Amino acid sequence: MRAVHYITIAAVVGLIIILYREVNTIPPAKQGAPMAAGASGGEMSPAPNMVRAASFDSILAATRKQLPEHAAKDIEALEKQLGTIHDSSGMVSVFTDIAKQWQEHKQLPVAAWYYAKAAKLENSEKKLNFAGQFFLDLMHDAGSASVQVWEAQEAVACFQQSLAINPANDTVKMAMAAGYIEGTGETMQGVQLLLGITREKPENIPANLMLGKLAIQSGQYDKAISRFETVLKQEPENTEATYFLAEAYKGKGDKEKAIALLEKCKKLVNKPAFSKDIDAYINSFK
Repeated sequence: MRAVHYITIAAVVGLIIILYREVNTIPPAKQGAPMAAGASGGEMSPAPNMVRAASFDSILAATRKQLPEHAAKDIEALEKQLGTIHDSSGMVSVFTDIAKQWQEHKQLPVAAWYYAKAAKLENSEKKLNFAGQFFLDLMHDAGSASVQVWEAQEAVACFQQSLAINPANDTVKMAMAAGYIEGTGETMQGVQLLLGITREKPENIPANLMLGKLAIQSGQYDKAISRFETVLKQEPENTEATYFLAEAYKGKGDKEKAIALLEKCKKLVNKPAFSKDIDAYINSFK
């Protein structure tokens, strides 16, 4: 995320952290691939993702070295067992057991991969969503850009198969959009998913929030304002929409409106530390 579009001082990072820890809202998107303004018909246009995804084989080889000897032997035994099984239900069971072993020893990317293998083979919507969300959570703390892209791609693959089972699941569409936007760099793929949700359900709150924040990133402040106002018509005390609506007005140059909304946000959150940081932020631009 190009924070310069809507956050101009370091103190505001604290505001975001407090806002989303203290209040029941959806966290803002993390930094993804660079983006450019002016997409035709959409909120954003993508910059190409120059990062190549890591390979599972390289991740597996690196993590094997971190296993204690007894765990490596247990996993090796399960892998040998897998080679003797020819029915899918038996393979699903062993894939799941291998995943649990990796998870127990804190090697979560590999664990997620095996959970996904089991879910894909079983073609279980619930398990595909679990594995996809597992990858999505890991993506936010990947440690390297190549691993982040790999985790995002794996999450998207799980969600794609899940949507083939249940195409109407907007929650999964939102999760897949996050994988595209925050992980793979395929921003327009994610934006199209979000726009598809709002075409069918114009008042969908999560999709409007995400589209509004994307519009701020690209400097399309009028579009952002429209998105956040749609949310606030339904939830007048939504702190996330209130805060980012203030950022949109600030981006437009309407400082008076931005300050009024930030003051409202202070009252909604009602936390001294948050209010103090909001005051410092207001003083930085008024």
